[in-house]
Amino acid sequence: MKYSEFLDKTRFSKEELMAYSWGDLIEDPPKEGCGTLPTPPMLMVDRVIEIEHNGKRGRIVAEKDIHLDDWFFQCHFRNDPVQPGCLGVDAVWQMIGFYIFLRGAKGTGRALGAKEIDFFGQIRPHNKVVRYEIDIRRYSELSETGTALAIANGRVLVDGEPIYTIKDARVGAFTKIARLRSTDDGTMARQGEK
Repeated sequence: MKYSEFLDKTRFSKEELMAYSWGDLIEDPPKEGCGTLPTPPMLMVDRVIEIEHNGKRGRIVAEKDIHLDDWFFQCHFRNDPVQPGCLGVDAVWQMIGFYIFLRGAKGTGRALGAKEIDFFGQIRPHNKVVRYEIDIRRYSELSETGTALAIANGRVLVDGEPIYTIKDARVGAFTKIARLRSTDDGTMARQGEK
């Protein structure tokens, strides 16, 4: 699809998300890049079912189907399988980053933290669908640096029951930080490209 079509979409299928994660979805991406998602097994969503933009605010809702043989159930924990909570938090960060690039941000996305994360339920092998509801509280771009930032609150539900909340989750988009390999001195890990 064309980049302009990507920016206008309000839903994405699993196939489209996979193509985006592999860098094959957009025919004419901007030279600065238009983000990416992790590839499986770290891609934590199967579809995006809602995208809204309202000035500096917005919303993105995504879902993931649960399967008995999902990789994390095999190792977390052997006799008490449960999806690690951090993977649900990462899914929220993934979707905030995706939202940033749907707004036209350029570069590479990075999770920047969250204020509060509360777990009060869990995802087990017998569950069916996880839903990620993310309300973008603020989206902003700094034109002089090419940086974009989104701050959002997220809710994670399993089979319709709320199980986590994430408050003030932050994701940024930055130009000139993507690297195919790190430097010997670790400079990229601390401060980005000079």
